[in-house]
Amino acid sequence: MPGIARLTTIVLDCPEPRSLADFYAALTGWPVVDADDDWVDLADDGAGVRLAFQRAADYRPPRWPSQEMPQQFHLDLDVDPAELPAAQEKLLGLGATLADTQPGTTFRVFLDPVGHPFCLCWG
Repeated sequence: MPGIARLTTIVLDCPEPRSLADFYAALTGWPVVDADDDWVDLADDGAGVRLAFQRAADYRPPRWPSQEMPQQFHLDLDVDPAELPAAQEKLLGLGATLADTQPGTTFRVFLDPVGHPFCLCWG
């Protein structure tokens, strides 16, 4: 059964769209395809979905895993398990942090430079 609509863009609020877009461009390899001071789009022609970053003047980062400021969403990105140590080193160098809480055995939780949780997954 066809759906009502098609997912085209996932948008993350942040204090500085270009800075966070640059982080995710390095993570995914997706290029910036549209940008202004308040909005930046990344896109991979093969994925058919954009990842966008929107300026939020009063941005407050989630406090994962606390519910005080819940995450509201997170991204799961696949990685070859053999590449995990190198991927983690690169992410930390880009400004990500490894989350203190690691609840699973087939994924690793990170926080992007403004606090959004995301996971590198395998298996």
